[in-house]
Amino acid sequence: MKQTISFITLGVADLERSRRFYRALGWTESSSSQAEVAFFQVGCIAFALFGRESLAEDANVSSEGSGFAGFTIAHNVASESDVESTLSEAVAAGGRLLRPSEKAPWGGFRGYFADPDGFVWEVCYNLFFPLDTQGFVQLPT
Repeated sequence: MKQTISFITLGVADLERSRRFYRALGWTESSSSQAEVAFFQVGCIAFALFGRESLAEDANVSSEGSGFAGFTIAHNVASESDVESTLSEAVAAGGRLLRPSEKAPWGGFRGYFADPDGFVWEVCYNLFFPLDTQGFVQLPT
């Protein structure tokens, strides 16, 4: 298997509410979106929103259960002030602040918000993983 991720798809309770949330963050929906799925180009990968029940059915798993899903989605930014403004933007769009911006124990600066379905996003400034000219994280080789 190649070391790549093509899509991140979130199974959401209310697709239209989630569409509005991500659009309010300034994201542009792809023209390939359909009534039952929304697609967004996010750097070199694609991000999709799909109804929770439909996604569970598609994967042949139960849609029952809630709470922390055991993962977060990170959005790295270029500065500490960008962390603060991004968190404010997410809350203004309908997200819920989980952890206000603060210095991280490892030396960076971060905060967390949840989208309308409770998916946890970290907004992070990490001086050890700089962003390239396109805004993508550059991990050390």
